[in-house]
Amino acid sequence: MPQEVKEIFGSALAAKVRTLGPSMTRSMQRVAEAVAKDPAGCAALTVTGLAELTGTSEATVVRTARLLGYPGYRDLRLALAGLAAQQQSGRAPAITTDIAVDDTLADVIAKLAYDEQQTLADTAAGLDTVQLRAAVAATASARRIDVYGVGASGLVAQDLTQKLLRIGLIAQAHSDPHLAVTNAVQLRSGDVAIAITHSGATGDVIEPLRVAFEHGATTVAITGRPGGAVAQYADHVLTTSTARESELRPAAMSSRTSQLLVVDCLFVGVAQRTYETAAPALAASYEALAHRHRR
Repeated sequence: MPQEVKEIFGSALAAKVRTLGPSMTRSMQRVAEAVAKDPAGCAALTVTGLAELTGTSEATVVRTARLLGYPGYRDLRLALAGLAAQQQSGRAPAITTDIAVDDTLADVIAKLAYDEQQTLADTAAGLDTVQLRAAVAATASARRIDVYGVGASGLVAQDLTQKLLRIGLIAQAHSDPHLAVTNAVQLRSGDVAIAITHSGATGDVIEPLRVAFEHGATTVAITGRPGGAVAQYADHVLTTSTARESELRPAAMSSRTSQLLVVDCLFVGVAQRTYETAAPALAASYEALAHRHRR
């Protein structure tokens, strides 16, 4: 493997640390910087050893591992060991946790399918049914529903609003931050605002949710970081999976999968609650489009 390719893949963890650095405490930054600088050395350390090396606590090490996208320190340590082995051996680097540059397309299909299944399972296991039930109730009776999302989360926002429109609810998706805020100003008690952000720190999504919250709307956050900034303006938080993230897998791949599951659960719950009006509305929308499908 060319040296420049090794350097690109070896720097992926460092790039992730730089990206997440602003959301970390100073002690967490010390842990993150240590593992990015010397993955082989840190892979050889226990959680206690890494805490001592960085002058932090074991709890800080675990929290840092989770913020970097791993369920716990053990998973981070295994990833560091794998990265160190790749750098030393020169074998093909991983595109995701399990997929390498030289994998066949058949292997890619199988591994991604397994990874998506795990993402869905993790999301389902962590989804709070009490929070979901409350979000369903508010959405089903809402006068108006605004959904905020940018990038890949914006696509999920559009998916949700299209579903809600087809069962007769008034819903809009906003990816433009200016339009999102100006629309949020019009919301009031009896309306619902839904923010979709994997990181929980997307300012263009948090700002309209804050405005909606302050104007009395019921607010919902769909996020992979329930402790993130978005949660402070959310009446209800629906958590998506973050456990399948890796250094080189774009967040949009796994976060979108888990977001779509949560959106589908929300939609089906709303459709159940409003079945008497939802069923005729769905039938009408199918009928209106039927002639297009026969062409």
